[in-house]
Amino acid sequence: MIKITYSIGGILAAMGIVAYIATGAASVTALIPTFVGVLLLICAVLAHNPALHRHSIHAALVVALLGAAGSLMNVAELGDLFAGTAQRPSAIIVSTIMFLLLVCYIAMGVRSFIAARRAPTATQG
Repeated sequence: MIKITYSIGGILAAMGIVAYIATGAASVTALIPTFVGVLLLICAVLAHNPALHRHSIHAALVVALLGAAGSLMNVAELGDLFAGTAQRPSAIIVSTIMFLLLVCYIAMGVRSFIAARRAPTATQG
């Protein structure tokens, strides 16, 4: 999960910076994916410590869940984007990509937790 966390965090961080520059630095809210991505990257770095691994990945999944929930408002305007009536098309596109990435990350995290729970432990004595 650490590599996946690095990947998703890096993609989001880069995407936010690109969106901010592409929109002419009009609004700091274009950097929201960067903030979420940086938090995921911090969690990935902390997960290298065996004592913090589980807690860090749990924290990363909470950040992902909050980020996905926060981006849902713009994703709901996807119909306006296709109709050509969206007021902020770039925000809708970036939010939709962020939402999809984070939902996939959450699904992978849940699968990882289920697999770890089902795996036999090395020492049971």
